[in-house]
Amino acid sequence: MKTSFLLKFALLLLIFAAGCVDHDIIEDPQSFKSEEFASGLMAPLGITQGSNGYLWVTEQGDGNGNTGRVSVITPDGKVWPAITGFLSVINPENSPSGLTHLSYKDGKLYILHGVLGKLFIADVSNFKPGITDPMLAATLPSETINLFVLGSSFKNHKHESNVYNLTWGPNDNLYITDAAANAIVRRNPNKALSIFAELLPYEGKDGPIDFVPTGIVYDGNKFLVSSLSGFPFIEGISTIQQIDKSGNISLYKSGFTTIVDIVLTASYQPLVVSFANFALPDGFKPFTGKILNASGGTIMDGLMMPTDLERIGDKSYVAVSMALGKVYKLSY
Repeated sequence: MKTSFLLKFALLLLIFAAGCVDHDIIEDPQSFKSEEFASGLMAPLGITQGSNGYLWVTEQGDGNGNTGRVSVITPDGKVWPAITGFLSVINPENSPSGLTHLSYKDGKLYILHGVLGKLFIADVSNFKPGITDPMLAATLPSETINLFVLGSSFKNHKHESNVYNLTWGPNDNLYITDAAANAIVRRNPNKALSIFAELLPYEGKDGPIDFVPTGIVYDGNKFLVSSLSGFPFIEGISTIQQIDKSGNISLYKSGFTTIVDIVLTASYQPLVVSFANFALPDGFKPFTGKILNASGGTIMDGLMMPTDLERIGDKSYVAVSMALGKVYKLSY
């Protein structure tokens, strides 16, 4: 009987010890190794991961007519057009503009077009790269976002709209950054829209400077929103703001420059993408883009006008270079 008791006690100790073993802790990146993964893209801007290891990327086109498209990159790095015929224009900065960011959910792509102010939805659950013919943008269902924004009330109404980035939040709501209206738009599952938050301007020495919300993520408790900031893109003026589920805004971190995207690591810590340093008369300086952690530490620098960073694994990411028309795989 004593032996039986000791065996049971030992078994209980083993069960207790097993329950105390933590899951693998994934350290956040301190630096990245980079390799070119895909090239030949037309002013790519946003990227999202779908099923089968596919990466879906928005290409703004060449600014001439309906040359914008969404392409899919297969795990071997090959690029296949998936949706073609999106409007592409030349913006005041003399570069292509049109499609912005996209998100994959349950076999569908949710695609934003900044110029048209629309959300397009594409069912890609049966799309087979290289086999399925590309879809036409004109055949996709869409929802107009910009007219709602322009008709909304704001403390500081800009009378402009540029739907830019998106993320999923509580209760299957979709949250969209409007980089021109300086606002976050909430779309509920019934497609009803509301203004979730307004990001007020910074105080510059020569007057207000627009916040310009770009990236947005939800960590299960709060939203984090990154800021490009408006002209003249002052070094160190950009911030990350946190927004609770009720839309209350407070500062999360400050001291950044031209932040165009934000992503969460495996431990739910933010990384941000700095587009480039800016100086007159030449404008944005080539190869001054960076990836930084929330403390402002540089994880990677020397990037050429990056616009998006997506985590695709515990220790792997992809980054988009709009200027080079390339996607890079990053690992650590």
